[in-house]
Amino acid sequence: MNKVIRIGTRESQLAVWQATQVQNLLMQFGFSAELVYIKSEGDIDLKTPLYEMGVQGIFTRSLDLALLNDRIDIAVHSLKDVPTQLPKGIVTAAVLKRASYKDLFVVNGEWSTANEVLQMEPPFTMHHSPFTIATSSIRRKAQWLNRYPQHTIENLRGNVNTRLQKLADSHWNGAIFAAAGLERIGLRPAHSIELDWMLPAPAQGAIVVACRHDDEYAFEACRLFNDADTALCTAIERDFLRALLGGCSTPISALASIVNGELHFEGNILSLDGKEKASIEKTVAVNNCDKLGVIAANELLANGGQVIADKIRNAK
Repeated sequence: MNKVIRIGTRESQLAVWQATQVQNLLMQFGFSAELVYIKSEGDIDLKTPLYEMGVQGIFTRSLDLALLNDRIDIAVHSLKDVPTQLPKGIVTAAVLKRASYKDLFVVNGEWSTANEVLQMEPPFTMHHSPFTIATSSIRRKAQWLNRYPQHTIENLRGNVNTRLQKLADSHWNGAIFAAAGLERIGLRPAHSIELDWMLPAPAQGAIVVACRHDDEYAFEACRLFNDADTALCTAIERDFLRALLGGCSTPISALASIVNGELHFEGNILSLDGKEKASIEKTVAVNNCDKLGVIAANELLANGGQVIADKIRNAK
């Protein structure tokens, strides 16, 4: 008898879309699968900024518990939400091919004004009109203030749909979203600008499937659609994050990409106010990228990153 694989998912439109993609992939390979909806703490508390909740894996813990308690067989997550250290008894079964890794600025109000401000190049003058943007991401906040120190940042929490509605109801000039999230569910507004200068969160744009370590059936089923290049690049980015002792409360960014047999890596860490920044870039052969994330992190720490990291820890 063909076992039905129970897919755990959060209830938001984006989470369900992601879980449905995994369900479709499993069915393409001849497996039966059904969705099981699990509410997460991150969905319940929509007011407290993520970095003040003091919990790693705020969007994954409920699914992890359901997995370990055998309520589901696999869990589907946005990989950037997953802590770099998985809970004991849980393993990665597959990483799907990455979508856009970019951050997107969604304009609220006058398009021409926002476009003019965002197209400016540093150094910036201080005399143009006040500009207010919204995001709950400390990484996005720090990078934005590093580039636009005169702007004001407001907190914006909730799932994609909730944040878009809050933006529409606000006085803000715009808000920052992950492009992949909006594009996956067909909600990318026409008045939006890709922030090519902003480095993404480690593993942004990638979907991961997790299962219990002893569930060979689920593991082998999901390995059939694992994307090796995405798995490699996101592993390097997450190694970089882990080596810097980073999490949702640390403004750390990383991006690895493979082009013509070479792996190019960029990473940075910023102070909470965006005034200080340490960056690193490295390019190596794909077959020689073992430990690249850790190596890059150590080099970054030795070249200004340690001072910033210490200040962030002392501020908490």
